[in-house]
Amino acid sequence: MGEPVRDAPPCHSRFLLTGAKPAPVRALDGRNPAPVAYFYRMGEHTEVLVVGAGICGTFLSMELERAGITHVVIDEQRSFTASRSAAGLINPVTGRRIVTTWMIDELLPFAVDAYAHLAELLGASFFSPARVIDFFPTAQMRLAFLKRLEEDAAYLQLPADEHAWDGCFHTELGYGIITSCYLVDMPGLLAAARVRMSACGILREERFEREELVVEGESIRYRDITARRIIFCDGVESFNNPYFSRLPFAPNKGEALIVEIDGLAEVAGALKTVFKKGMSIVPWRDGLYWVGSSYEWSFEHADPTEGFRLRAEAALRDWVRLPFRLLEHVASVRPATLERRPFVGFHPLHPAVGILNGMGTKGCSLAPFFARQLARYIVDGSAILPEADVRRFTKILSR
Repeated sequence: MGEPVRDAPPCHSRFLLTGAKPAPVRALDGRNPAPVAYFYRMGEHTEVLVVGAGICGTFLSMELERAGITHVVIDEQRSFTASRSAAGLINPVTGRRIVTTWMIDELLPFAVDAYAHLAELLGASFFSPARVIDFFPTAQMRLAFLKRLEEDAAYLQLPADEHAWDGCFHTELGYGIITSCYLVDMPGLLAAARVRMSACGILREERFEREELVVEGESIRYRDITARRIIFCDGVESFNNPYFSRLPFAPNKGEALIVEIDGLAEVAGALKTVFKKGMSIVPWRDGLYWVGSSYEWSFEHADPTEGFRLRAEAALRDWVRLPFRLLEHVASVRPATLERRPFVGFHPLHPAVGILNGMGTKGCSLAPFFARQLARYIVDGSAILPEADVRRFTKILSR
């Protein structure tokens, strides 16, 4: 996966504001001005104010730019949000029954196109094909995989040699292979996107203070910004948002370890390979691995816990034959939902207030798709998928 870009490529959409004097952004080599990129003069009007620059806010910003919609992004830089600490895996199957994930046949090709376009904007790719080596933890899970393989082999394979990984792992019951997976380098992508937003003059690196937001019918004011719409892409912060707190969010805490595993990358080869046996070992950055994650529906705080670390290290010792070292322990709270469907669209009583949230563990595949839907809705009123449209909760949001 690509390294974070130190210098962002010039923007490709015009961000001119009524009454503003344009300040041309010069090319990073200093030779020529970028032809259509301009810094915002703060205190001016924009069409959309985006709150949050995680995976949802990043793709929404890209889609707004693509549609020619002026916007400002507000985001406070924090080390471990749900997006920044996610594994970044797009897996077409899920659960103990190994069923295909919701909409995956549509989401996969869309994601390939969306990440390719984002790579053009950022000047580097953070999206790679991958596979999952799914070690069977029990005989029942092996039978479930074989049964599913008979029913639908679209994303499943059996290995030619079940002992191929014996030198690296304890593999008593063998394994299956999940194909058509992808890995997103989330820290690299979000850092590069942030650099570009800053270069384009659309990023304010500050905490959004909700009490300073004024909603006035079909427009909003926030400090010195006026906009036609505001869209919250702020993950867990929306749990307490007065406009959307009634939505059936289901906060879910995840913890993961960042480890070094001697020799595993060399054995795995060029294709990004995820290893799974209860927990997952996922290629991370700089030759390291992400190990996790927990899924806690009841928790006292969002910080890493010693209990998870001890359980995860014990599981690694039982599973992995290679030496490993713990380098970091991270935790975050995912913006999951009770019905496992995202929240997309605008408030039924406050049409200037929108949301793009609730992606749970599927943000890397869902965010690009629904960011495009939301941008198109703004442009021409195109319908948002009913299963995701926040107006399905009109009754509770109208109380």
